[in-house]
Amino acid sequence: MQEKRETIRLDKWLWFARFFKTRALATKAVTSGHVRLNTVKTLKKSTLVGQGDVLTFLQGDTIRVVEIAGLGTRRGPAPEAQMLYIDNTPAKDPRDYVPPSPKFEGKGRPTKKDRRTGLLSRRDMLD
Repeated sequence: MQEKRETIRLDKWLWFARFFKTRALATKAVTSGHVRLNTVKTLKKSTLVGQGDVLTFLQGDTIRVVEIAGLGTRRGPAPEAQMLYIDNTPAKDPRDYVPPSPKFEGKGRPTKKDRRTGLLSRRDMLD
């Protein structure tokens, strides 16, 4: 006979693990379709998750990939929350960093007037 697997609601687990500051923000991320459970997009905040499931979601400007290691019973301190998951997020490549252009050193950002007169195009700002 199959054993019953312990589960918890997805929005609650994301909040317990401190990926979102409030449970409402966790719910919004799930219902907006920004969370994948085992590579399948999920839209229901009440989706049940358990140990061994893999979640992929956007947090800030980073795509997080975490495996659920524990369910938790409360939203405790950060060290306790870190015990709930195994972080498989790929490391950022340091080559992704784009240093600021030397054209603007000491001048700050281009002004609206600079953009209007066409002295600086968007391409110049990115080079």
